[in-house]
Amino acid sequence: MSWRQQTTAKKLRRPRALTKNGAPRAKPVDWEGQEQAVLIRWLYGEKMRGHPVGELFDATFHMPNGGHCNKKTASDFKRQGVKAGVSDLPIRQARGGWLGLYLEFKATPPKDAPLADSQFKWLEDSEYEGYCAVLALGFEEAKAVLREYASWPRTQIASERLALESGAEWRNG
Repeated sequence: MSWRQQTTAKKLRRPRALTKNGAPRAKPVDWEGQEQAVLIRWLYGEKMRGHPVGELFDATFHMPNGGHCNKKTASDFKRQGVKAGVSDLPIRQARGGWLGLYLEFKATPPKDAPLADSQFKWLEDSEYEGYCAVLALGFEEAKAVLREYASWPRTQIASERLALESGAEWRNG
């Protein structure tokens, strides 16, 4: 079997499930993921243009918590600490008296999904622990949230920090 035949053979997949009228079901579209990617691209652009909200780009990351994967991968992720409900975009920059921002992103209505109970609980618990917790429905609302958060002054540490004695030293190379 040639290399081309081997790679082509791997790409064969089972046919899509059928609808009631016998037509193949449409491939699902990740509206939320697409909009979130546009948001991150916009935030990077704001950083490149030197706008204040762009300061959040380097502190913003995505938690790969959702999506579809096989059972083994899902099991591996769970053993490694993946938790249901963790917000899509944590921002590790303390502002406005908060320790950081947890942004739960949903697609613009009507393509949005409802907030899961685990997501509600994560936002509620995060706020209790001192994080600003926000649900944004769509790209425009998320932009407004990030602009407002970036406009707040940086949170100042009011007391002396404690230093852990455990752990490897990373500061001195």
